[in-house]
Amino acid sequence: MSVEIEVGLENAAKVKPAVQEEIFLEEPPKGLKNPKVRGLLVVGGLVLLAVAAGLLVYYHNRETTDDAQVDGHITPIASKIYGRVAEVLITDNQPVKAGQVLVRIDPRDYQASVDQAKAAVALAESDAASAGVDVPRTRENVASGTSSADAQLAGAVAALESAQVTYDQARTSDLAWAQANIEKSKANAELAQADLARYKPLLDKGEISKQQYDGAKANADATASALRADQEKLAQAQRAVDIARAQLVAAGARVEQAKAGVSSAHADVRQISMRTSDAQGKIAKVQQARAVLAAADLNLSYTEIVAPVDGVATHKQVEPGQIVQQGQGLLVVVPLQDVWVTANFKETQLRKMRAGQKAYVDVDTYGKTFSGHLDSIAGATGAVLSLLPPENATGNYVKVVQRIPVKIVLDPISPDKAILRPGMNVNATIITE
Repeated sequence: MSVEIEVGLENAAKVKPAVQEEIFLEEPPKGLKNPKVRGLLVVGGLVLLAVAAGLLVYYHNRETTDDAQVDGHITPIASKIYGRVAEVLITDNQPVKAGQVLVRIDPRDYQASVDQAKAAVALAESDAASAGVDVPRTRENVASGTSSADAQLAGAVAALESAQVTYDQARTSDLAWAQANIEKSKANAELAQADLARYKPLLDKGEISKQQYDGAKANADATASALRADQEKLAQAQRAVDIARAQLVAAGARVEQAKAGVSSAHADVRQISMRTSDAQGKIAKVQQARAVLAAADLNLSYTEIVAPVDGVATHKQVEPGQIVQQGQGLLVVVPLQDVWVTANFKETQLRKMRAGQKAYVDVDTYGKTFSGHLDSIAGATGAVLSLLPPENATGNYVKVVQRIPVKIVLDPISPDKAILRPGMNVNATIITE
Protein backbone atom coordinates (compact mmCIF):
# COMPACT_ATOMS: atom_id res chain seq x y z
CA MET A 1 0.00 0.00 0.00
CA SER A 2 2.85 2.33 0.86
CA VAL A 3 4.51 1.58 -2.43
CA GLU A 4 1.32 2.54 -4.28
CA ILE A 5 1.11 5.71 -2.33
CA GLU A 6 4.66 6.55 -3.05
CA VAL A 7 4.28 5.80 -6.68
CA GLY A 8 1.20 7.91 -6.70
CA LEU A 9 3.02 10.75 -5.03
CA GLU A 10 5.91 10.48 -7.41
CA ASN A 11 3.72 10.31 -10.41
CA ALA A 12 1.24 12.89 -9.17
CA ALA A 13 2.27 15.35 -11.81
CA LYS A 14 1.89 12.76 -14.48
CA VAL A 15 -1.42 11.43 -13.23
CA LYS A 16 -3.12 14.85 -13.20
CA PRO A 17 -3.26 15.25 -16.98
CA ALA A 18 -4.70 11.77 -17.29
CA VAL A 19 -7.51 12.72 -14.98
CA GLN A 20 -8.27 15.76 -17.19
CA GLU A 21 -8.59 13.52 -20.25
CA GLU A 22 -11.04 11.34 -18.48
CA ILE A 23 -13.21 14.42 -17.60
CA PHE A 24 -13.38 15.65 -21.22
CA LEU A 25 -14.27 12.25 -22.54
CA GLU A 26 -17.34 11.80 -20.36
CA GLU A 27 -20.68 11.62 -22.40
CA PRO A 28 -23.20 14.47 -21.75
CA PRO A 29 -26.61 13.56 -20.22
CA LYS A 30 -29.29 12.47 -22.61
CA GLY A 31 -33.01 13.32 -22.84
CA LEU A 32 -34.64 15.53 -20.28
CA LYS A 33 -31.52 15.26 -18.09
CA ASN A 34 -29.76 17.53 -20.55
CA PRO A 35 -30.31 21.18 -19.48
CA LYS A 36 -30.21 22.34 -23.08
CA VAL A 37 -32.99 19.98 -24.10
CA ARG A 38 -35.05 21.09 -21.18
CA GLY A 39 -34.48 24.72 -22.12
CA LEU A 40 -35.41 24.10 -25.73
CA LEU A 41 -38.54 22.25 -24.69
CA VAL A 42 -39.55 25.05 -22.38
CA VAL A 43 -38.96 27.64 -25.11
CA GLY A 44 -40.78 25.52 -27.67
CA GLY A 45 -43.70 25.00 -25.31
CA LEU A 46 -43.94 28.70 -24.68
CA VAL A 47 -43.81 29.38 -28.41
CA LEU A 48 -46.52 26.79 -29.10
CA LEU A 49 -48.62 28.19 -26.30
CA ALA A 50 -48.20 31.68 -27.69
CA VAL A 51 -49.06 30.47 -31.19
CA ALA A 52 -52.11 28.61 -29.90
CA ALA A 53 -53.21 31.65 -27.94
CA GLY A 54 -52.66 33.85 -30.98
CA LEU A 55 -54.60 31.45 -33.22
CA LEU A 56 -57.38 31.29 -30.67
CA VAL A 57 -57.52 35.05 -30.45
CA TYR A 58 -57.26 35.31 -34.25
CA TYR A 59 -59.94 32.74 -35.15
CA HIS A 60 -62.43 33.04 -32.31
CA ASN A 61 -64.23 35.97 -34.04
CA ARG A 62 -63.75 34.86 -37.66
CA GLU A 63 -65.94 32.77 -39.91
CA THR A 64 -64.42 31.58 -43.16
CA THR A 65 -65.69 29.64 -46.17
CA ASP A 66 -64.23 28.67 -49.49
CA ASP A 67 -67.74 28.17 -50.97
CA ALA A 68 -67.87 31.70 -52.35
CA GLN A 69 -67.76 33.35 -55.73
CA VAL A 70 -67.92 36.76 -57.35
CA ASP A 71 -71.41 37.81 -58.51
CA GLY A 72 -72.57 40.69 -60.67
CA HIS A 73 -75.43 42.03 -62.75
CA ILE A 74 -75.59 39.84 -65.85
CA THR A 75 -77.66 41.91 -68.31
CA PRO A 76 -78.93 39.84 -71.26
CA ILE A 77 -79.55 41.85 -74.43
CA ALA A 78 -82.46 40.63 -76.55
CA SER A 79 -84.38 41.90 -79.56
CA LYS A 80 -87.82 43.36 -78.87
CA ILE A 81 -88.90 43.09 -82.52
CA TYR A 82 -88.71 40.72 -85.45
CA GLY A 83 -86.35 41.60 -88.27
CA ARG A 84 -83.12 41.13 -90.17
CA VAL A 85 -79.86 42.21 -88.53
CA ALA A 86 -78.32 44.99 -90.59
CA GLU A 87 -75.22 45.71 -88.50
CA VAL A 88 -73.37 44.31 -85.50
CA LEU A 89 -71.27 47.15 -84.11
CA ILE A 90 -69.35 45.34 -81.36
CA THR A 91 -67.10 42.34 -80.98
CA ASP A 92 -67.10 39.72 -78.27
CA ASN A 93 -65.66 40.86 -74.90
CA GLN A 94 -65.59 44.51 -75.99
CA PRO A 95 -66.05 47.27 -73.39
CA VAL A 96 -69.21 49.31 -74.06
CA LYS A 97 -70.82 52.44 -72.63
CA ALA A 98 -74.45 52.94 -71.63
CA GLY A 99 -76.44 54.07 -74.69
CA GLN A 100 -73.90 52.76 -77.18
CA VAL A 101 -75.52 51.10 -80.21
CA LEU A 102 -74.69 47.40 -80.26
CA VAL A 103 -76.85 45.97 -83.03
CA ARG A 104 -78.99 47.55 -85.78
CA ILE A 105 -82.01 45.81 -87.26
CA ASP A 106 -83.23 46.74 -90.76
CA PRO A 107 -85.61 49.69 -90.06
CA ARG A 108 -87.39 49.97 -93.43
CA ASP A 109 -90.49 47.96 -92.51
CA TYR A 110 -90.91 49.89 -89.29
CA GLN A 111 -90.27 53.24 -91.01
CA ALA A 112 -93.11 52.41 -93.42
CA SER A 113 -95.38 51.71 -90.46
CA VAL A 114 -94.43 55.09 -88.96
CA ASP A 115 -95.23 56.90 -92.23
CA GLN A 116 -98.57 55.12 -92.48
CA ALA A 117 -99.40 56.01 -88.88
CA LYS A 118 -98.51 59.68 -89.53
CA ALA A 119 -100.91 59.74 -92.49
CA ALA A 120 -103.65 58.21 -90.33
CA VAL A 121 -103.04 60.89 -87.69
CA ALA A 122 -103.31 63.67 -90.28
CA LEU A 123 -106.58 62.21 -91.62
CA ALA A 124 -108.04 61.82 -88.15
CA GLU A 125 -107.03 65.37 -87.20
CA SER A 126 -108.71 66.70 -90.37
CA ASP A 127 -111.94 64.86 -89.60
CA ALA A 128 -111.82 66.10 -86.02
CA ALA A 129 -111.30 69.69 -87.15
CA SER A 130 -114.27 69.42 -89.54
CA ALA A 131 -116.42 67.99 -86.79
CA GLY A 132 -115.30 70.78 -84.47
CA VAL A 133 -116.56 73.36 -87.00
CA ASP A 134 -119.91 71.55 -87.45
CA VAL A 135 -120.71 71.67 -83.75
CA PRO A 136 -120.84 75.51 -83.33
CA ARG A 137 -122.52 75.89 -86.73
CA THR A 138 -125.19 73.39 -85.78
CA ARG A 139 -125.59 75.10 -82.42
CA GLU A 140 -126.10 78.49 -84.12
CA ASN A 141 -128.56 77.04 -86.64
CA VAL A 142 -130.52 75.31 -83.94
CA ALA A 143 -130.53 78.44 -81.79
CA SER A 144 -131.73 80.54 -84.75
CA GLY A 145 -134.42 77.99 -85.61
CA THR A 146 -135.56 77.84 -82.02
CA SER A 147 -135.78 81.63 -81.75
CA SER A 148 -137.68 81.84 -85.05
CA ALA A 149 -140.07 79.10 -83.96
CA ASP A 150 -140.66 80.81 -80.64
CA ALA A 151 -141.32 84.11 -82.43
CA GLN A 152 -143.73 82.46 -84.86
CA LEU A 153 -145.51 80.83 -81.97
CA ALA A 154 -145.80 84.15 -80.17
CA GLY A 155 -147.17 85.81 -83.36
CA ALA A 156 -149.60 82.98 -83.92
CA VAL A 157 -150.83 83.20 -80.34
CA ALA A 158 -151.29 86.97 -80.71
CA ALA A 159 -153.20 86.47 -84.00
CA LEU A 160 -155.33 83.82 -82.28
CA GLU A 161 -156.16 86.21 -79.48
CA SER A 162 -157.04 88.96 -82.00
CA ALA A 163 -159.23 86.55 -84.00
CA GLN A 164 -160.89 85.48 -80.80
CA VAL A 165 -161.69 89.11 -79.93
CA THR A 166 -162.99 89.74 -83.47
CA TYR A 167 -165.10 86.62 -83.35
CA ASP A 168 -166.48 87.46 -79.94
CA GLN A 169 -167.31 90.99 -81.12
CA ALA A 170 -168.90 89.74 -84.36
CA ARG A 171 -170.82 87.07 -82.54
CA THR A 172 -172.09 89.30 -79.75
CA SER A 173 -172.11 93.06 -80.36
CA ASP A 174 -172.42 93.32 -84.16
CA LEU A 175 -174.89 90.48 -84.53
CA ALA A 176 -177.00 91.68 -81.61
CA TRP A 177 -177.04 95.24 -82.98
CA ALA A 178 -178.12 93.96 -86.38
CA GLN A 179 -180.83 91.83 -84.84
CA ALA A 180 -182.03 94.78 -82.72
CA ASN A 181 -182.21 96.99 -85.83
CA ILE A 182 -184.25 94.33 -87.59
CA GLU A 183 -186.69 94.20 -84.73
CA LYS A 184 -186.97 97.98 -84.81
CA SER A 185 -187.32 98.14 -88.58
CA LYS A 186 -189.79 95.28 -88.57
CA ALA A 187 -191.93 97.12 -86.01
CA ASN A 188 -191.79 100.33 -88.02
CA ALA A 189 -192.65 98.45 -91.23
CA GLU A 190 -195.58 96.71 -89.61
CA LEU A 191 -196.86 100.03 -88.19
CA ALA A 192 -196.52 101.70 -91.59
CA GLN A 193 -198.40 98.87 -93.26
CA ALA A 194 -201.11 99.08 -90.65
CA ASP A 195 -201.46 102.84 -91.18
CA LEU A 196 -201.59 102.29 -94.95
CA ALA A 197 -204.27 99.67 -94.49
CA ARG A 198 -206.36 102.09 -92.38
CA TYR A 199 -205.86 104.95 -94.88
CA LYS A 200 -207.05 102.89 -97.85
CA PRO A 201 -210.77 102.73 -96.80
CA LEU A 202 -210.66 106.36 -95.75
CA LEU A 203 -209.32 107.34 -99.18
CA ASP A 204 -212.07 105.39 -100.88
CA LYS A 205 -214.72 107.20 -98.77
CA GLY A 206 -213.05 110.50 -99.45
CA GLU A 207 -212.44 111.19 -95.86
CA ILE A 208 -208.72 111.78 -96.46
CA SER A 209 -206.91 113.30 -99.30
CA LYS A 210 -204.84 111.53 -101.86
CA GLN A 211 -201.78 113.27 -100.50
CA GLN A 212 -202.23 111.86 -97.06
CA TYR A 213 -202.62 108.38 -98.51
CA ASP A 214 -199.49 108.74 -100.63
CA GLY A 215 -197.59 109.92 -97.57
CA ALA A 216 -198.71 106.81 -95.65
CA LYS A 217 -197.77 104.60 -98.60
CA ALA A 218 -194.35 106.19 -98.93
CA ASN A 219 -193.79 105.69 -95.20
CA ALA A 220 -194.75 102.04 -95.55
CA ASP A 221 -192.40 101.60 -98.49
CA ALA A 222 -189.58 103.35 -96.59
CA THR A 223 -189.99 101.21 -93.47
CA ALA A 224 -190.08 98.08 -95.66
CA SER A 225 -186.85 99.18 -97.36
CA ALA A 226 -185.26 99.88 -93.96
CA LEU A 227 -186.33 96.41 -92.82
CA ARG A 228 -184.74 94.81 -95.86
CA ALA A 229 -181.59 96.86 -95.30
CA ASP A 230 -181.42 95.77 -91.67
CA GLN A 231 -181.99 92.18 -92.78
CA GLU A 232 -179.04 92.52 -95.15
CA LYS A 233 -176.99 93.97 -92.31
CA LEU A 234 -177.99 90.97 -90.12
CA ALA A 235 -176.94 88.57 -92.88
CA GLN A 236 -173.73 90.52 -93.26
CA ALA A 237 -173.16 90.34 -89.49
CA GLN A 238 -173.78 86.58 -89.58
CA ARG A 239 -171.31 86.27 -92.46
CA ALA A 240 -168.84 88.34 -90.42
CA VAL A 241 -169.31 85.94 -87.53
CA ASP A 242 -168.63 83.02 -89.85
CA ILE A 243 -165.57 84.78 -91.23
CA ALA A 244 -164.36 85.59 -87.73
CA ARG A 245 -164.95 81.97 -86.73
CA ALA A 246 -162.96 80.79 -89.76
CA GLN A 247 -160.19 83.27 -88.94
CA LEU A 248 -160.23 82.03 -85.35
CA VAL A 249 -159.90 78.44 -86.51
CA ALA A 250 -157.12 79.43 -88.91
CA ALA A 251 -155.33 81.32 -86.12
CA GLY A 252 -155.66 78.25 -83.89
CA ALA A 253 -154.21 76.12 -86.68
CA ARG A 254 -151.31 78.56 -87.06
CA VAL A 255 -150.73 78.35 -83.30
CA GLU A 256 -150.62 74.58 -83.48
CA GLN A 257 -148.29 74.81 -86.47
CA ALA A 258 -146.05 77.21 -84.57
CA LYS A 259 -146.05 74.87 -81.58
CA ALA A 260 -145.04 72.04 -83.89
CA GLY A 261 -142.26 74.29 -85.20
CA VAL A 262 -141.10 74.98 -81.67
CA SER A 263 -141.14 71.26 -80.87
CA SER A 264 -139.20 70.58 -84.06
CA ALA A 265 -136.70 73.31 -83.18
CA HIS A 266 -136.30 71.93 -79.70
CA ALA A 267 -135.89 68.47 -81.20
CA ASP A 268 -133.12 69.86 -83.37
CA VAL A 269 -131.22 70.61 -80.15
CA ARG A 270 -130.45 66.90 -80.06
CA GLN A 271 -128.45 67.43 -83.23
CA ILE A 272 -125.99 69.43 -81.16
CA SER A 273 -125.47 66.45 -78.87
CA MET A 274 -125.16 64.19 -81.90
CA ARG A 275 -122.65 66.52 -83.53
CA THR A 276 -120.78 66.87 -80.24
CA SER A 277 -120.67 63.09 -79.80
CA ASP A 278 -119.48 62.71 -83.37
CA ALA A 279 -116.77 65.31 -82.77
CA GLN A 280 -115.70 63.57 -79.57
CA GLY A 281 -115.58 60.27 -81.42
CA LYS A 282 -113.34 61.79 -84.07
CA ILE A 283 -111.13 63.33 -81.39
CA ALA A 284 -110.87 59.87 -79.83
CA LYS A 285 -109.87 58.54 -83.25
CA VAL A 286 -107.15 61.19 -83.34
CA GLN A 287 -105.87 59.98 -79.98
CA GLN A 288 -106.05 56.39 -81.21
CA ALA A 289 -104.11 57.28 -84.36
CA ARG A 290 -101.51 59.10 -82.26
CA ALA A 291 -101.19 56.07 -80.01
CA VAL A 292 -100.62 53.89 -83.07
CA LEU A 293 -98.01 56.38 -84.27
CA ALA A 294 -96.30 56.33 -80.87
CA ALA A 295 -96.23 52.52 -80.97
CA ALA A 296 -94.80 52.61 -84.50
CA ASP A 297 -92.14 55.12 -83.41
CA LEU A 298 -91.33 52.91 -80.44
CA ASN A 299 -90.94 49.85 -82.65
CA LEU A 300 -88.74 51.89 -84.97
CA SER A 301 -86.54 52.88 -82.02
CA TYR A 302 -86.17 49.19 -81.17
CA THR A 303 -84.28 48.71 -84.45
CA GLU A 304 -81.26 50.15 -82.62
CA ILE A 305 -80.30 47.89 -79.71
CA VAL A 306 -78.22 49.86 -77.20
CA ALA A 307 -76.24 48.96 -74.09
CA PRO A 308 -78.28 49.65 -70.94
CA VAL A 309 -75.22 50.02 -68.71
CA ASP A 310 -71.46 50.39 -68.87
CA GLY A 311 -69.69 47.04 -69.01
CA VAL A 312 -68.26 44.36 -71.22
CA ALA A 313 -70.26 42.88 -74.10
CA THR A 314 -69.77 39.14 -74.10
CA HIS A 315 -71.43 35.90 -75.14
CA LYS A 316 -72.24 37.40 -78.56
CA GLN A 317 -74.70 35.26 -80.54
CA VAL A 318 -75.67 37.53 -83.41
CA GLU A 319 -74.30 38.10 -86.90
CA PRO A 320 -75.22 40.49 -89.76
CA GLY A 321 -77.98 39.15 -92.01
CA GLN A 322 -79.40 36.97 -89.27
CA ILE A 323 -83.20 36.94 -88.82
CA VAL A 324 -83.96 37.50 -85.15
CA GLN A 325 -87.22 36.85 -83.36
CA GLN A 326 -88.86 38.95 -80.71
CA GLY A 327 -87.24 38.18 -77.37
CA GLN A 328 -84.30 36.32 -78.89
CA GLY A 329 -81.08 36.71 -76.88
CA LEU A 330 -78.23 38.35 -78.77
CA LEU A 331 -75.46 38.98 -76.22
CA VAL A 332 -74.78 39.80 -72.58
CA VAL A 333 -73.43 42.99 -70.98
CA VAL A 334 -71.61 42.56 -67.68
CA PRO A 335 -70.82 45.70 -65.61
CA LEU A 336 -67.45 44.73 -64.09
CA GLN A 337 -67.36 47.72 -61.74
CA ASP A 338 -70.55 46.65 -59.98
CA VAL A 339 -69.76 43.25 -58.49
CA TRP A 340 -70.04 41.66 -55.07
CA VAL A 341 -69.27 38.34 -53.42
CA THR A 342 -71.81 35.69 -52.53
CA ALA A 343 -70.42 33.47 -49.76
CA ASN A 344 -72.35 30.34 -48.80
CA PHE A 345 -71.76 29.94 -45.05
CA LYS A 346 -72.95 27.01 -43.03
CA GLU A 347 -75.97 27.71 -40.91
CA THR A 348 -73.86 27.06 -37.83
CA GLN A 349 -71.57 29.97 -38.80
CA LEU A 350 -74.30 32.63 -38.91
CA ARG A 351 -74.84 32.90 -35.17
CA LYS A 352 -72.88 36.13 -34.73
CA MET A 353 -73.04 37.53 -38.23
CA ARG A 354 -74.62 40.97 -38.63
CA ALA A 355 -74.91 43.44 -41.49
CA GLY A 356 -72.07 45.93 -41.59
CA GLN A 357 -69.37 43.59 -40.18
CA LYS A 358 -65.90 43.72 -41.70
CA ALA A 359 -65.12 41.13 -44.37
CA TYR A 360 -62.05 40.00 -46.31
CA VAL A 361 -62.00 38.16 -49.62
CA ASP A 362 -59.05 36.15 -50.96
CA VAL A 363 -59.27 35.98 -54.77
CA ASP A 364 -57.75 32.85 -56.27
CA THR A 365 -57.04 34.56 -59.59
CA TYR A 366 -54.81 37.29 -58.15
CA GLY A 367 -53.75 35.76 -54.88
CA LYS A 368 -54.68 38.99 -53.14
CA THR A 369 -56.99 39.92 -50.30
CA PHE A 370 -59.61 42.62 -50.68
CA SER A 371 -61.66 44.23 -47.94
CA GLY A 372 -65.37 44.80 -47.75
CA HIS A 373 -68.34 44.44 -45.42
CA LEU A 374 -71.25 42.09 -44.89
CA ASP A 375 -74.21 43.65 -46.72
CA SER A 376 -77.05 41.20 -46.11
CA ILE A 377 -77.98 37.60 -45.42
CA ALA A 378 -80.33 35.71 -47.71
CA GLY A 379 -83.83 34.99 -46.48
CA ALA A 380 -83.58 31.24 -47.16
CA THR A 381 -81.04 28.48 -47.67
CA GLY A 382 -79.59 27.71 -51.03
CA ALA A 383 -81.46 24.39 -51.10
CA VAL A 384 -84.82 26.09 -50.69
CA LEU A 385 -83.98 28.64 -53.39
CA SER A 386 -82.88 25.94 -55.83
CA LEU A 387 -84.90 24.83 -58.84
CA LEU A 388 -86.01 21.66 -57.04
CA PRO A 389 -86.30 22.43 -53.31
CA PRO A 390 -86.03 19.42 -50.97
CA GLU A 391 -89.09 17.65 -49.63
CA ASN A 392 -88.02 16.55 -46.16
CA ALA A 393 -91.49 15.22 -45.37
CA THR A 394 -91.08 12.34 -47.82
CA GLY A 395 -88.79 9.32 -47.52
CA ASN A 396 -86.06 8.89 -44.97
CA TYR A 397 -84.73 12.13 -43.55
CA VAL A 398 -81.00 12.73 -43.13
CA LYS A 399 -80.01 15.93 -41.43
CA VAL A 400 -77.48 17.88 -43.47
CA VAL A 401 -75.95 21.19 -42.48
CA GLN A 402 -77.42 23.76 -44.86
CA ARG A 403 -75.68 26.76 -46.38
CA ILE A 404 -77.14 30.25 -46.56
CA PRO A 405 -75.92 32.84 -49.10
CA VAL A 406 -74.34 35.95 -47.59
CA LYS A 407 -73.75 39.06 -49.72
CA ILE A 408 -70.41 40.81 -49.23
CA VAL A 409 -69.94 44.25 -50.79
CA LEU A 410 -66.31 45.00 -51.58
CA ASP A 411 -64.55 48.28 -51.10
CA PRO A 412 -63.70 50.08 -54.37
CA ILE A 413 -60.92 48.31 -56.28
CA SER A 414 -58.83 50.09 -58.86
CA PRO A 415 -58.98 48.41 -62.30
CA ASP A 416 -55.18 48.58 -62.39
CA LYS A 417 -55.03 46.45 -59.27
CA ALA A 418 -57.60 43.81 -60.11
CA ILE A 419 -60.75 43.21 -62.17
CA LEU A 420 -63.21 40.82 -60.58
CA ARG A 421 -65.47 38.94 -62.95
CA PRO A 422 -68.67 37.13 -61.96
CA GLY A 423 -68.05 33.45 -61.32
CA MET A 424 -64.51 33.76 -59.88
CA ASN A 425 -63.84 31.53 -56.86
CA VAL A 426 -62.82 33.29 -53.65
CA ASN A 427 -62.36 32.59 -49.95
CA ALA A 428 -64.53 34.82 -47.76
CA THR A 429 -63.93 35.72 -44.11
CA ILE A 430 -66.29 37.63 -41.83
CA ILE A 431 -65.04 39.36 -38.68
CA THR A 432 -67.84 38.69 -36.20
CA GLU A 433 -67.02 41.25 -33.53
